[in-house]
Amino acid sequence: MKKSDFTILVADDDPDYLFQTVSGLERAGYRTISVESQAEAESVISKFRPDLAIFDLMMESDDSGFILCYRLKRKYPEVPVILATAVAHETGMSFSLDSETDKSWIRADRYLEKGIRPEQLDQEIMKLLKI
Repeated sequence: MKKSDFTILVADDDPDYLFQTVSGLERAGYRTISVESQAEAESVISKFRPDLAIFDLMMESDDSGFILCYRLKRKYPEVPVILATAVAHETGMSFSLDSETDKSWIRADRYLEKGIRPEQLDQEIMKLLKI
């Protein structure tokens, strides 16, 4: 399969970050669906199965990304999820997927700090989609 066979859902309430991320993904060859809120992402998930999702952690609430991970994985357990956030930079709090305990409640497949270069993000996506 080629990158253009995959649709990636990107949810982020920062319009600049959303634009940059979607532009990079489309330049890399992926199809994208972009939304600016947890509510919009939930609406998309209710009607459509993306091949991969990238969620911001803090949108309407401080845990929007965690909620979206949980809801997406409950409906489509096989869909990989990347949680992209600047929470460590903004709050000093950090999360990881290093332990089974963290993986069990975070439900994401990758946790990335915002500021990741487009080619790094592409590499992570290719690993998750096995392309």
